[in-house]
Amino acid sequence: MLRPVLLKDKAPEKFQVKFTTTRGDFTVTVNRAWAPIGADRFYNLVKRHFYDNASFFRVVPGFVVQFGISAYPPVSAAWDNANIQDEPVIQSNKRGYLTYAKTSLPNTRSTQIFINLKDNAGLDRQGFSPFGVVDGQGMKVVDMFYDQYSESSGPEQDQISKLGKAYLDKGWPKLDSIKSATLVGPPAEAAKP
Repeated sequence: MLRPVLLKDKAPEKFQVKFTTTRGDFTVTVNRAWAPIGADRFYNLVKRHFYDNASFFRVVPGFVVQFGISAYPPVSAAWDNANIQDEPVIQSNKRGYLTYAKTSLPNTRSTQIFINLKDNAGLDRQGFSPFGVVDGQGMKVVDMFYDQYSESSGPEQDQISKLGKAYLDKGWPKLDSIKSATLVGPPAEAAKP
């Protein structure tokens, strides 16, 4: 995990990831055709357990749930400038769709992901390209993530990177987190002969 340049595996055209969280489990189906660069990055990060123990550090009711800063400062430091190129928006930012967070500058996607809590078509025009979607009843779990820390009183992302999960546990102990994110195979419809 400390050498991002080595993580270059091509993702399957469709694959699933099971998130085990402090609120329960949900599964995401990734469709590489929607955003191949983003799907490949996500596949490599999950395969190497990057998201394990990471917190849902930004939960904005009626907007997004964000995660993707490593619980471990040396890992965060290694990925600090490991950005990937932007991609065209093929799918709209609908409720339950996963998209990389980025700045207003081009090609600043790295490891941070958000899950849309509502249809956010305005993000399409800003270049946020979804690559996956929460399956079935999984949004019931996502909707339960603790959302009472406001953006102004919530954690600072640079401090999460520098100090890790200990920083979050001390200042924002009610935040939910990912116990594990694991590849679980292709979606059921793709597995049919």
